[in-house]
Amino acid sequence: MSKRIGIIVGSLRENSFNQMIANTIPELVDTAEYEYVSIANLPLYNADLDHGDGPDSVRHYREVIQKTDGIIIVSPEYNSGIPGVLKNALDWASTPTKTAVLIHKPAGVIGATPGAKGTILSQQQIRQTLDATLSHVMPAQKMYISQVMDKIDSNTRKLTDETTRKYLQRYVQQFMQWIDQVQWLNKQ
Repeated sequence: MSKRIGIIVGSLRENSFNQMIANTIPELVDTAEYEYVSIANLPLYNADLDHGDGPDSVRHYREVIQKTDGIIIVSPEYNSGIPGVLKNALDWASTPTKTAVLIHKPAGVIGATPGAKGTILSQQQIRQTLDATLSHVMPAQKMYISQVMDKIDSNTRKLTDETTRKYLQRYVQQFMQWIDQVQWLNKQ
C-alpha cells in the first residue's frame, strides 16, 4: 500500500528555494502519494479562535495532516530560527491537546538556505516544537542544503545538483522506513 506524505513548506515566498526542494521530492521517491499542506491561509494562533473545529482554514489544514502517514517539513532559517509562519502552523496542528493531528505522527525535517551553514538552528527549533507536540521526528538523519541557489534551476523550480538529489532521495527513502517503524511503535 502506498504511503501518503504531507509536505509542509515553511516559506510563503513565491520563489522559495524550499518550495523548489519540496517540488523535487515526489520525483525522487515515486512510491508514495504526496500532498502539499498549505499554511498560507492560517490565522495567527489565538486560543479564542481554537474551539470546536476552529476556523475553516484550520479545520481543512488539520484534516489534510490527519490523512497523511507522515509529514515532511521543508523550511528555511530566518534570523537563526524557525520561520514565524511555520511555528504558527505547528501551533495550530498541536491542538486540541489530547487529539491533535501531530500526536504520534512521523515527521521529517529538511531545510535549504543560500548560506554556507544550512538550516541547523532552524531545524533544532522545528524538532523541539515537534517533540513538544508528541510527533515522532526521524532521529539522527539530518538534511541541510547549503548554497541552494547553486543547486536549483529557477526555471523548472527543482533541485538539479545530482549529489544533493541523491542525498535527498536517500533521506526520503529513510523517512518511508521511519514511518513503518513508528507505525509498529504505535501498535505496542
